[in-house]
Amino acid sequence: MSAPFSLLLIDDHPLLRRGLAELFESSGEFRVVGSVSGGAAGIELARRVEPQMILLDLHMPGLDGLDTLHMLKLDLPASRVMVLTASAARDDLLAALRAGADGYLLKDREPEELLDAVRACASGQARLDPALSALLAGGMRDDVSHEPARVELTERERQTLALISEGFSNKLIARQLGISEGTVKVYVKHLLSKLNLRSRLELAAWAHRSQLIEGAGGQ
Repeated sequence: MSAPFSLLLIDDHPLLRRGLAELFESSGEFRVVGSVSGGAAGIELARRVEPQMILLDLHMPGLDGLDTLHMLKLDLPASRVMVLTASAARDDLLAALRAGADGYLLKDREPEELLDAVRACASGQARLDPALSALLAGGMRDDVSHEPARVELTERERQTLALISEGFSNKLIARQLGISEGTVKVYVKHLLSKLNLRSRLELAAWAHRSQLIEGAGGQ
């Protein structure tokens, strides 16, 4: 059995943090290495323990979640950060993605759904709350300057984009396409640059609304 993922919880509700800690610890797949009530304390602790996974509330007193997220991604680029929030506002969602969130989940999810989503995110997959997919696609239509018909992608980039939209990690994309993980990273970098996007979640949203990826997932 692989070692559990190290997990840091940043949320200003102590009862929620306690419940989350119990949920993740009892799964055997996560080791909670810290639980703090604010962004500044979360950044300080994250720098010390370098967790693999961080669950972050969006709206907190003091340093808010977006500023915290921005600092975490600057200081700890290897750490995966999932926003766990009550906010289903499009502006919050888009701002979190621009700040580098690796996932965005609403707090009303069932425990099993939360575990599945955080497990996938910790393993390298992009995870977005299903209730927000349409909201994100609408936001991307307003925000992204490139229209699908004007963007030229290679066949491999199209295949990579299709698999990203299905939540595949770089390792799984490499296995699916029969190429190296390093090559997948290059394709992802090219896609982000060509589409003027900042995250895998934004790529997934762009893919879902674009007709370019239909049938592009196979070899």
